[in-house]
Amino acid sequence: MVRDDEQRDFARVLRTHAQPAERRLWQYLRAAQLGVKFRRQAAIGPYVVDFVCFPRKLIVELDGPQHFDPAARDHDARRTAWLTLQGFRVLRFRNHQLDEDILGVVQNIAQALAECEA
Repeated sequence: MVRDDEQRDFARVLRTHAQPAERRLWQYLRAAQLGVKFRRQAAIGPYVVDFVCFPRKLIVELDGPQHFDPAARDHDARRTAWLTLQGFRVLRFRNHQLDEDILGVVQNIAQALAECEA
């Protein structure tokens, strides 16, 4: 679902320079550890999402401190609305949730995957 070469290259840069929270969560999502394949920093339409499971149409987004800014919140809301219209379910977690209970976050993702399959 890559829109163009520039967007593809941007996604590659994001993968190469992943944030610590993204790297930690990727250790649980990679290699189909939850029974399905996830991709990280994938282009979908005009957006690059943190993690996506295309077969289940599930997106996982991690929100760092920059997402608390009112303009960023508006952007995130528009982005989530657009992705939802494309048939995706979007889960959002704050980075501190990973720090406090990464296994709980992974369990929530596994539960959402099961719901998407049903």
